[in-house]
Amino acid sequence: MRVRNLILLVVLGLVASFLAINWSAVTATAKFTLLLTSFEAPIGLVMLALIVVLVAAFGAYLILTQGVILLDARRHAKELQTQRSLADRAEGSRVAEVRELLRDELARLDARLTEHEERVRTELRDGVNSLAATIGEIDDRLRGPGESR
Repeated sequence: MRVRNLILLVVLGLVASFLAINWSAVTATAKFTLLLTSFEAPIGLVMLALIVVLVAAFGAYLILTQGVILLDARRHAKELQTQRSLADRAEGSRVAEVRELLRDELARLDARLTEHEERVRTELRDGVNSLAATIGEIDDRLRGPGESR
């Protein structure tokens, strides 16, 4: 049992015992006047009835307020879930967009790399051919004009 409930039960027990001990004073009659009329009734019971009505009114107000708060909380939870879904979809589309951009960039880089490789091979082949020609020319010069291979 919660402490709050226990305190409430203790207070209600104290009030009930107070009423039981002072029952003769509670049931003593008194004259009440309401603007146009007057009546006699036990003063304690009238006060007790007024307190019960007041507690009932505050209880109804509390229940109404809690209901409104619960409805607002549910509405906010639904809105939050909707916004979370929208954010997840947006994030998913951004991830797909980034993936596509990366794929395109990798394809461009692969094409550039292939082009550069081909250029390097061509330059290397040209360099090897030029070097072979130069070596051949040097070899011819070293052998002299009349010698053949």
